[in-house]
Amino acid sequence: MQDTCRDLLDEYRDLADFCATLNPGDWRRETDFYGWTPWDEVAHLCYFDQTALQSINDPQAFMADAKVLGQLMASGGQISAVARATFGDLDGAALLERWRGAFELLVEALARQEPKARLNWYGPTMSAKSFATARLMETWAHGQDIWDVMRRPRAGSHRLKAIAHIGVSTFGWTFVNRKLPVPEVQPYVELTGPDGSVQVWGNPSATDYVRGSLQDFCLLVTQRRHRADTRLEWAGDAAEQWTQLAQCFAGPAADGPAPGQRPAL
Repeated sequence: MQDTCRDLLDEYRDLADFCATLNPGDWRRETDFYGWTPWDEVAHLCYFDQTALQSINDPQAFMADAKVLGQLMASGGQISAVARATFGDLDGAALLERWRGAFELLVEALARQEPKARLNWYGPTMSAKSFATARLMETWAHGQDIWDVMRRPRAGSHRLKAIAHIGVSTFGWTFVNRKLPVPEVQPYVELTGPDGSVQVWGNPSATDYVRGSLQDFCLLVTQRRHRADTRLEWAGDAAEQWTQLAQCFAGPAADGPAPGQRPAL
């Protein structure tokens, strides 16, 4: 749990330090993620980091607020509008300061949890360790939108392994979420990290697999790149379907970017 929280804090701080280099105009640039700006991306993270802390400190209040948010979303509301209403009086620099305070407190609270402790969230409860890993994935994915709009190449890290694990673990979810039959064969996954280490999931197969870099796989499953804009290789019917639909995050089925919309830098 301590290692997971340390990685989460490092992910938060890396993105916050990058955002600290943005000028006022940069905060208003429109990303390819639904036209959100870097301000929107950070506001989104800040909003849910604050509700995550509420889930730990006051579970009943969290559930009451989550019900209200769910009703708003069901009536056609947009989560981006909620974040804008919450932090709309803050410019980029002030929002960044608010977010730093929120995520520092969240990581401190998570580090005090037992790894298997159950925490309320939007949907089923999650173990504290899975909760922290999900926040890491969310932060990395929304951070990618900011790196992309700034046209900066982004270095990989060992933290990608945790995100890739979520991507592999949600193989079945990708299909269930679309009310499609889950393929009987789950592809073997073999991914190379930025340091040259190889991570594998499943049993080796020459006919059903996904291979490539950890970073490309994470970009695919978080829907930050179309598979055509990665160097991933795949084989087999299940891998063919999965690489078209992969979605490692909760929520309604999403299509991700079109080919060439977010090419590699």
